[in-house]
Amino acid sequence: MRHVPASAIPDGFKGLDIGPETAGAYADAIASARTVLWNGPMGVFELAPFAAGTRAVAEAVADSAAFTVVGGGDSAAAVRRFGLADRIDHVSTGGGASLELIELGDLPGLQALREGTKAT
Repeated sequence: MRHVPASAIPDGFKGLDIGPETAGAYADAIASARTVLWNGPMGVFELAPFAAGTRAVAEAVADSAAFTVVGGGDSAAAVRRFGLADRIDHVSTGGGASLELIELGDLPGLQALREGTKAT
């Protein structure tokens, strides 16, 4: 498979995976982290030619000494597909909403539910 920088992808074509240099940079960052929250695969991992980046990041997360959380249906599917889910501290199908909850401390839907119970 030919690896090209994102800036060199011709018009009309798509980049469907990260390259080995990017995967290595992510793995290095993960190796030194104390907490890892991962949401979103690196490419179209469901197709073998485009799975290498997601696999490399998944393996880095699984090998990490950090507290690791993989969130989002696609990321959860990836670590399961690669046989790594049992080496992750927590795997959840909650993705973007989970990150929003961590960032903001609340979610509009949860707030509406709490307010709805007060209305009676």
